[in-house]
Amino acid sequence: MSVTDREVVASREVGRKLIASNKKARHDYAILKTFEAGIVLVGTEVKSLRAGRVSLVDAFAHEHDGEILMYGLHIAEYGYGTWTNHQPRRTRKLLLRRVEIDRILEKVREGGLTLVPLSMYFENGWAKVELGLARGKRSYDKRQSLAERDANREIAREMSRHLKGMPGQRK
Repeated sequence: MSVTDREVVASREVGRKLIASNKKARHDYAILKTFEAGIVLVGTEVKSLRAGRVSLVDAFAHEHDGEILMYGLHIAEYGYGTWTNHQPRRTRKLLLRRVEIDRILEKVREGGLTLVPLSMYFENGWAKVELGLARGKRSYDKRQSLAERDANREIAREMSRHLKGMPGQRK
C-alpha cells in the first residue's frame, strides 16, 4: 500500500451517519423485512445529502425492466450548484445484487407488499438506502400500535420510578 492509498483510506468516513429517516413509513406500514441498497447519485446530490437536505416522505421503490428504481425521493438542489445541478425528484436507480432483486420482486409480486425507504445514511462514505418490504396497516392496526407504544412507555416510566425509590403515581 502506497502513501497515497493510506491517505485515501484515512480520509474516508468510517461508520454509519444517518442522513434522514422515514418515521411515517413505520407508522403506516408493517415492515416485514429490510434490505440495504446503494443508490446512483450525481455530484450535487451527494453534496445536498451531506448537508442533510433530503426527504423520504413520498418516496417508494418499484421495479422497471428488471431493476429497482426509487421514485419520489426529494433531494434538494445544491445551493452552490451551477448548470450542473440535479432535478430534486428525479428517478434514481438502486444498486442491489441480482439475487436480492429477484427475491424482492418475487415477494412484491405475491401481492399486498410494497417497497418503502426507511432511512438514508452514509456507510463508510457510501450513500445507502434502507428499504423495507412492507404491508400497509389498516386504521385499527395503527391505533393498536399507538396504544401498545403508550403502554410500553408507561411501564418504563413506572419501572424508572420504582428503581429510583420514588412512590408510584396513583390515579
